[in-house]
Amino acid sequence: MTTEPKSADQVLLTLSGSELARRIRQGKLSSRDAVETHIRQIEATNPTIRAVVKERFDEARREALAADELLARVGPDSVPEFHGVPCTIKETFMLTGMPNSAGLVARKHIVSESDAPAVQRFRNAGAIPLGVTNTSELAMWMESFNKVYGRTNNPYDPTRIVGGSSGGEAAMIAAGGSPFGLGSDVGGSIRGPCFFNGIFGHKSSGGLVPNTGQYPMLDNHTTKMLVAGPMARRAEDLMPLLRILAGPDGQDAACVSMPLGDSRQVTLGGRKVINVVDNGAIRVSKDLQAAQQGVLAALQERGMVAEERRFGALKKQFDIWSATIGEEREVPFGRILGDGKRTYPGLEMLKWSVGASNHTWMSIVTALVDPIPDLLPAMRKKLLSMRDELRAQMLDAMGDDGVMLYPTYTTTAPKHYLPAWQAQRLHMPFAYQGVINALDFPATQVPLGLDRHGLPLGVQVISKPGNDHVTIAVAEELERAFGGWVPPFQRDANKTSGAS
Repeated sequence: MTTEPKSADQVLLTLSGSELARRIRQGKLSSRDAVETHIRQIEATNPTIRAVVKERFDEARREALAADELLARVGPDSVPEFHGVPCTIKETFMLTGMPNSAGLVARKHIVSESDAPAVQRFRNAGAIPLGVTNTSELAMWMESFNKVYGRTNNPYDPTRIVGGSSGGEAAMIAAGGSPFGLGSDVGGSIRGPCFFNGIFGHKSSGGLVPNTGQYPMLDNHTTKMLVAGPMARRAEDLMPLLRILAGPDGQDAACVSMPLGDSRQVTLGGRKVINVVDNGAIRVSKDLQAAQQGVLAALQERGMVAEERRFGALKKQFDIWSATIGEEREVPFGRILGDGKRTYPGLEMLKWSVGASNHTWMSIVTALVDPIPDLLPAMRKKLLSMRDELRAQMLDAMGDDGVMLYPTYTTTAPKHYLPAWQAQRLHMPFAYQGVINALDFPATQVPLGLDRHGLPLGVQVISKPGNDHVTIAVAEELERAFGGWVPPFQRDANKTSGAS
């Protein structure tokens, strides 16, 4: 993607939401200008990447004007933290007046009449949504593609995936059209897209942020496997956004009040950093291995105590994730795919082969294989026991205040369709992310610059539940060390000018 904003816009399009808010409060920037600049970037990039699936630009302009008027009337000390700052929202969350189909054709007529609690908390903090972003069908695959909106393309290379299911959100943030947004993660749906698009994202501790107002939901409301969390181009936004999102809403029984630390108060010296180079079964590319080793060296320079470890159960990470999500879900995926009605996957496969199905290939395959674990209760019990033992081993290794480095995926962003082909070979590298959901650990996705092909590198930073502030603190330090997000338009400008 080579769309380059004007130089005056380019500065605003690289700032964190926190910095935009500071400038608005100080009178150096109006909310109207911040919103309009990001609208222009969405309009310039969306025809190529197709990330925003429904915009609300006119409403956002009115809200920005009201924000400027309120600031002039009450002063900077009386407005909320992200007053007047634009953002985007994953389409699976309810946002008043916006679609909430989750990419399911049977729901394409659904329009939200209220905001999900997490969305409302963003808006209460002053953020102004510009629109909703694309997802995989029913948020259950790592390609953000569905039969309602089509396919989203990577802003660094449109022939490559953006990840799923929060892929549209990550792609638009990476393209500069939004400083931050809201995603959800049940098997890597925040971290994978943030990795493939080179931005920051945080999978929170289970039960920290309410899931109310998302579609689809895991129907067992005691689950902590599905989490909502912030996605941002700059690390400094993660902690304040998480603080805004956290806390019970009175509806999600899994969401409880828990203490939330402050990343600014975290010192790295003396803390353990456990380095796990791969799962022992699916190897990671040399570029990603080198990037992770660079992170380990940087953290050692900052006083962290490094230890190389392997955990044998990680060889079964996909099976562990599958067993856990099957345990938490009571309604079969095929019935969710049918919007409450029974789906016949075999028939849908035949229809798909002649272009007549309303569903994507991977959704049909998922509906077909979904019942299998229920037929093998002894195997599921064994995998859940293995999960619990793995969790205990990792907690012991990290200690009370340590972290673990773990790859997010085996390569940088693959070409479109490749993950589906790999899935048919039972090669599931997305489980590098999904196993962390099964273990209920918080994890922050950290970008580490670009590889020789101009594609984002990155790593997951993981810790024990409740240590969200610790993984975010490490992310903030790694941004200082490695530079964080590299805007595609700056990379393209460097290529044009011949810069290295």
